[in-house]
Amino acid sequence: MKYRSYTVLTITTTLLEEAALVAVVLWLLPRVTINIPLWGLILMMIALGVYNYINYRLSKKALVKKPMISLDIGSRGRTITPISPKGYARVNGELWQASSSSTIDAGEEIAIVGIEGMTLLISPIEKDNRTRKADAFSGQ
Repeated sequence: MKYRSYTVLTITTTLLEEAALVAVVLWLLPRVTINIPLWGLILMMIALGVYNYINYRLSKKALVKKPMISLDIGSRGRTITPISPKGYARVNGELWQASSSSTIDAGEEIAIVGIEGMTLLISPIEKDNRTRKADAFSGQ
């Protein structure tokens, strides 16, 4: 029961939201001549409950996911968007904001050369000689 307090907090806040909904529909809205039938209130409560349950399930998945220990200089990844000078790169399965002094196309392999706050400083990885020769041979 590692996330028991999270579950208790979620149930508590859901019950408070449901109580607030009942108070608004039964007390506040009739004062401004808006009357919602009981079946409408029940439908709204069910919808709010379903929304909170889906939100709980998605949030719990994020809590269960193990965080990356740390990024090291030299770690490799791939750009998701073009970097000129800022964009996004995926390193160890996580999306990071990245910055580079040179322009890097999307899908290029990169290496981390530094970390500045929550932004990775990256540089493109040089292609090996065989790839360069193949590119030259194909006319690229």
